[in-house]
Amino acid sequence: MIYDNAATDTAYFNTQPQVQVIAKSAQKHTGPFDGARGLSSKFFSLDLFTNKLKGITRQTSTSKCARSIRIALQSAGAKFQSHPVAASDWGDTLKTIGYRQITPAFDNPQDGDIYIIHRTQKHKYGHIAGYSGNSWVSDFKQRSYDVYKDKNVKYSYYRLAK
Repeated sequence: MIYDNAATDTAYFNTQPQVQVIAKSAQKHTGPFDGARGLSSKFFSLDLFTNKLKGITRQTSTSKCARSIRIALQSAGAKFQSHPVAASDWGDTLKTIGYRQITPAFDNPQDGDIYIIHRTQKHKYGHIAGYSGNSWVSDFKQRSYDVYKDKNVKYSYYRLAK
């Protein structure tokens, strides 16, 4: 058998993962993002997002809140190159896709609002939920936003930028 390299030459054995290259085009971007930040309403449907949340009817948690919110966002048109696993780490990703952080408005939520509960000693991944227009939903239909029943938890609250 003929080889391009000598059998003793190990340079062609790449033990490092290959670098992924993302090519940029000089043409105007027509993808799911409006410029570098923000979802374009042309590509993201708030109705699809809230309808996906309304379709979640479980009454108890499966401990997969971040997965449920990610799937709901993707079903509405959001695109992610990567995303965090832990719910408490989703803030920057939400900002990247067009959400902005605001002061918590649990007394007046709007369709599509998302909140994050930061990690605690008892809950190392935190929690994330979206407002369906009727209720707060994560991987289950919540009775309120206050799922941890702990007054010391810290919240981050996000609303889709207009």
